[in-house]
Amino acid sequence: MSSANETILHVDLKKLENNFNYLKAKLNPETNIIAVVKAFAYGHGDIEISKKLEALGVYALWVSDFEEGLVLRKSGIKTKIIVANPGLKSYSEIIKYKLDVVLYNQKLLDLYCSNKKSLNIHIKFNTGMNRYGFNADESEQIIAKIKDASHLHLCSICSHLATSGDKTKADRTLKQIKKFKSISQKFEALLGARIDKHLLNSYGVLNFSKYQMNSVRLGIGLYGSANDKNLKQISSLISVIAQVRILKPGDSVGYGAHFIANKKMEIGIVPVGYADLLNRQINNPNRTVFINNTKCAIIGEISMDSFVVDITNINSSEGDLVEIFGDHLTVTEIAEKRNTIPYEIYSRINRRIKRIYSDS
Repeated sequence: MSSANETILHVDLKKLENNFNYLKAKLNPETNIIAVVKAFAYGHGDIEISKKLEALGVYALWVSDFEEGLVLRKSGIKTKIIVANPGLKSYSEIIKYKLDVVLYNQKLLDLYCSNKKSLNIHIKFNTGMNRYGFNADESEQIIAKIKDASHLHLCSICSHLATSGDKTKADRTLKQIKKFKSISQKFEALLGARIDKHLLNSYGVLNFSKYQMNSVRLGIGLYGSANDKNLKQISSLISVIAQVRILKPGDSVGYGAHFIANKKMEIGIVPVGYADLLNRQINNPNRTVFINNTKCAIIGEISMDSFVVDITNINSSEGDLVEIFGDHLTVTEIAEKRNTIPYEIYSRINRRIKRIYSDS
C-alpha cells in the first residue's frame, strides 16, 4: 500500500472478523447473516469489506441502491446482493448483474411482475417504522400478483426495527416484533408455504436475539460502534501536523476570526476539514484530537480542507501523527459529543481519504 498519503483511514479486517464471529455466536447455527455494506460500507470501503465478509461466509450483502450492487458485482463479488431500494429505472441493470430486490409498494411490485425476466425478490412490510414497506392488509394482493408472475422467486419477507438500540423503548420493539409475526403467519397461510423472514438488525441481535427468525441484518455492529464492549471499532483516522505556527496575543485563527489568542501559543495545521467529515461547528470545547498520546483542542473555525489544533503544551513538530478517531477517541464518543450517531460520522468520511487495510 502507498504511504504517500498523509491522511489515512486504517481499517482492521481482523477486528471485522472478530465482530462478525461475536455476533454470529449469539445466533442459532442455521440463522443466515445478511451484512449491510451500503453507503460505501459505512465509509470503510465497500469492495474490501464485502470481500472479507464473503470469505467469512455471509449469506448475502445488503446495499441501498442498484449502483452499489453493480460496484460489488464488477469487483468480483459472487455472494447474493440484496438491493433495498431498487427504484423504478434500474430494472435492466438489476437483471444483468443478478441482484435481488426488496419490493415495498404496489408500483414496484407491478413493475417487476410485468417484466418477465427471472428475479429474486424480497417483500418488505411496515411494522411501525413508517418508512418503506407494504401495509399489513396488502398481503392477499401481493400474493395474488406473485402467483401470477412465475418468473419472480420470493426469497423472504422482512421489516425494520426502529428502537432496538434503546432498551427504554423495548415495548415498541416488542410491538413491532409481534406485528411482524402476525403478518408473517397470515402471509404464509395465504401463500401455502413457509417463507424466510428477517427483522433483527445489530441491536436487535444484541438485545432481542431470541426473535432472530431465519436471517438477521448486521450493520453497525460489524463496524464495532454498537454499544457492546465486546465489539471493537475496526477503523482509525490518522492525519499529520502539516505546519506549525506561533501565535502572538491578539492573533486570530481561521475564517471569521472566531478564535483570538490571549497569550503566546503554538498551533498545528492538520489537512482534514469539513469536506472530509469534520463538523464545522465553532466554539465547542469537546472538539479534540490526540497527538503524541495527548488530548489537544481544535481551535477556530474548521475549513474545507484543514483545521487548527493547539499544541502549546506538548512537544510536537511537523509530520507528527494526529489521531482524529481511533484507540484514544472512538467514533461513538465523538458522536455523543456532537449529539449525533456513529452512522453519520462514518458515512461522511470523504472517499478522497486513503483507506489502508490490514488483516492480521
